[in-house]
Amino acid sequence: MGDRLESLSCPTRNMDKNLGFDRQLLRPWLDVTAALVAETQDPAELRARLEPVLAQDMAGADARRKTGDLLINIWLHTRERALSLWEFAVEWGQTTLASEDRLWLHYGLTLLHSSFFRDCVAIVGQLGRYGEPITTKTLLQRVTSNRGQLGSLPRSVGRVMASLRDWGLLAETNQRYVYATRQQGLIASHTDLEAWLLACVLRVHPAAELPFADLLRLPELFPFRFTVTVDHLRTHTWLAVQRQGVGWEMVRVLQ
Repeated sequence: MGDRLESLSCPTRNMDKNLGFDRQLLRPWLDVTAALVAETQDPAELRARLEPVLAQDMAGADARRKTGDLLINIWLHTRERALSLWEFAVEWGQTTLASEDRLWLHYGLTLLHSSFFRDCVAIVGQLGRYGEPITTKTLLQRVTSNRGQLGSLPRSVGRVMASLRDWGLLAETNQRYVYATRQQGLIASHTDLEAWLLACVLRVHPAAELPFADLLRLPELFPFRFTVTVDHLRTHTWLAVQRQGVGWEMVRVLQ
């Protein structure tokens, strides 16, 4: 299943590594990786235990290796960028009874891992917000205008689109290869998870701080519905809230 996008491949492997998202990731693979990381943080052991899981869908050893590397980068190596956010994700992933919560976790850690993924989902969110058709071609054109002509872009853009479809964040329309976003369709079981995802997205955002209302409306957060209040954000060590002027609450990430 994961090999069906190989026709978009390009030999520029170093650029794929820089983009940080060059494989289609199926939701069950991410769920298994999250469970394994709670048991071991040894990359070699994780890779060995992921091998039979990936082999159920992927015949090629090289494809399995690359996919395993990406899964490990997302669910293990993000601890090097934001330890407390990673620790929360691992613990929450093991204790939550809500399957949708894990998608919040997968998404947040992927944002932490790959700025390219963030760029893609921000563009998808913008297109969906204004009702514009979402296609791989359109996304590729927008990403290329931001990043320039990289040989690895077509494949990586295709992998992001395929992953978003598998995660249920893009839906088919009555037009072939044209998709619509699942706007605010995911509800967290607790506002702590909402605050966590906001910390993740702000951690990788170019701005040092954002108004609370603007933070909730970031296009890359298009799949998620937020009920968290600014007062709740004040209770978390990840974030700081400062009032500026009358009713102007600025939020910045602390770690």
